[in-house]
Amino acid sequence: MASSDPSRNPRPSKWPPTPESESMPPSSWAKRTGFRPRFSGETNSTDSGQITASATPAQVQKDKIRQVESNIDLEAGCPRPGPTSNGESAVVPKQSEGKNKEKETDKDKDKAPPVRKRRDSDGGRNAAVDGSRRAERNEEAAAADMVDVLPQSVVDDDGFGTRHSHMKYELRDTPGLVPIGLYGFQHYLSMLGSLVLVPLVIVPAMGGTYEDTGNVVSTVLFMSGVTTLMHTSLGSRLPLIQGPSFVYLAPALAIINSPEFLGLSGNNFKHIMKELQGAIIIGSAFQAFLGYSGLMSLIVRLINPVVVSPTIAAVGLSFFSFGFPRVGICIEIGLVQILLVIVFSLYLRKISVLGHRVFLIYAVPLGLVITWAIAFLLTEAGVYSYHGCDANIPAANIVSDLCRKDVLRMKQCRVDTSHALRSSPWFRFPYPLQWGMPVFQWKMALVMCVVSIIASVDSVGSYHASSLLVASRPPTAGVVSRGIGLEGLCSILAGIWGMGTGSTTLTENVHTIAVTKIGSRRAVELGACVLIVLSLIGKVGGFIASIPEVMVAALLCFMWAMLTALGLSNLRYSEAGSSRNIIIVGLALFFSLSIPAYSQQYGFSPNTNLSVPSYFQPYVVASHGPIRTNSQGINYVLNTLLSLHMVIAFLVAVILDNTVPGNQQERGVYTWSEREAARREPAVAKDYELPFRVGRIFRWVKWVGL
Repeated sequence: MASSDPSRNPRPSKWPPTPESESMPPSSWAKRTGFRPRFSGETNSTDSGQITASATPAQVQKDKIRQVESNIDLEAGCPRPGPTSNGESAVVPKQSEGKNKEKETDKDKDKAPPVRKRRDSDGGRNAAVDGSRRAERNEEAAAADMVDVLPQSVVDDDGFGTRHSHMKYELRDTPGLVPIGLYGFQHYLSMLGSLVLVPLVIVPAMGGTYEDTGNVVSTVLFMSGVTTLMHTSLGSRLPLIQGPSFVYLAPALAIINSPEFLGLSGNNFKHIMKELQGAIIIGSAFQAFLGYSGLMSLIVRLINPVVVSPTIAAVGLSFFSFGFPRVGICIEIGLVQILLVIVFSLYLRKISVLGHRVFLIYAVPLGLVITWAIAFLLTEAGVYSYHGCDANIPAANIVSDLCRKDVLRMKQCRVDTSHALRSSPWFRFPYPLQWGMPVFQWKMALVMCVVSIIASVDSVGSYHASSLLVASRPPTAGVVSRGIGLEGLCSILAGIWGMGTGSTTLTENVHTIAVTKIGSRRAVELGACVLIVLSLIGKVGGFIASIPEVMVAALLCFMWAMLTALGLSNLRYSEAGSSRNIIIVGLALFFSLSIPAYSQQYGFSPNTNLSVPSYFQPYVVASHGPIRTNSQGINYVLNTLLSLHMVIAFLVAVILDNTVPGNQQERGVYTWSEREAARREPAVAKDYELPFRVGRIFRWVKWVGL
């Protein structure tokens, strides 16, 4: 146990190391945001750990008291010393039990007689002042005892404690080539659902074939690896994977189901993809402008956990009409897929194999493999062979009414209806403009510009949450702006390459870091290199494209539910029990579901002869929405935005949170590191500074970077 004597264990003048123990994570700046790595059940937050220029002894002492009181881990059985109804500590460390008993005895002796004696001598004029000073000294002594019995945090080469005991590897850790490779591959494998499920939804919606789906999947893997390397090198430098975020899925489906595309003939896929590329490029250019111009630093002041939470939750909730209705087509396979993932991720989550929680980390790929095997056995057994019908014949060419009735079920349940694996080449290099020259329309581009703001809100929450886990301090507002700007550039590349969506930080990545306890930047970068190599093997994309659609829908039910929960989990940085926050979040979530439902149902007749499946009908609102001006373009933009759940949730939350009175602790305001103070902290510079001294070239740009 490390000594607390300053002469024996020198501490930095600005940031004294905080206590740490094996059973109790260190009280770092992350703890002071209300963050607890092993879910203590506490909801209150305090300071967000901003780096300041100086700290008075009284502030340091108060920080010690607050940090000790906040250290609780219900799963590990570590109780928190808290006041009882009598104002005494309910639980204290065993080592200091004797000392505290002596201090309580001394305190009881000091309470009455000295005050009575002073009152007799001077009439009690200074009794209150003297009593308050004595109580303050006793509090400080008790806090010092409680701190001293705990070992000090690990002090690194930068001179202050940054080690989080709940993480195996942090941001700048490099455990070795083999461990890095294994951990990086593990990281991406656990993120498989987030990486590949979006193209499996949008390409069939555009009328693409299985071959087109395989090509888009390969492009997604390639661009995810490239943009992740760019972000970890030139962006926020946090270990965050870039990929096709679900934030872009709803607007992409709205554009795909635009009225002008409903009557297309021929190769619809390439035509719609070029329109989608143009919208993504312009919207991403707007996001890059927000980041690098410094406007994001101003917008960040409006973004807090109470805003981020319902906005991200609305992204997951918005796809309820797509999830289980698609699973119900082949319920015996889809339901098994959902149950397997739930059992692995919840009931078997604490089972470890060779020190790894295999079922928790690989719940999605394990559930997919097992369900695929079950579907293969049922297909080979002839369960889905109906009246000698062939599922590979187009529905328009089927003569028998019985076959026409069962062909959809056969295509969803059988595993041999896809020819993507057989037809895909062994080597294919995804190249830019592979679908043709993008087409630019201002109305679709304007929708994507608004969506890019929502994607930036999502990323801001991910930056804050991931820095709590792996970094020594929170990033500066300039680093956040730099990361958002680079995400815009990455999305521009995604649009040029024809990924179908923008490339942004995957929200699920924060959950993966917390589960795997791997926050090494090098591990993520090596995994990105592996992903690029896999993208060049055409059979990999073909294999993923051959996943039956019912399994895709079942996995999406789990992924969207987890995305909703991850969004709501941002409330732990604020006072979640505050009536103010409860009302704001409740209103944002309710109106995010109700207003789009009104827009989607306005002027829509169920008997209308639409060639759009029922689960895509919420995205054709542009043709019948409530906004009906003389400008078709304005009608398209406003009706589409009113149908997007996340846009409504963001508008309601950001207006209410920034107009309804509430203190910073109640709101859980994100407090980023100050620019000048961060430059004086060596660890912060190593965490966020650009490599190869690139940042020195842009020192004159004061609103971006450190």
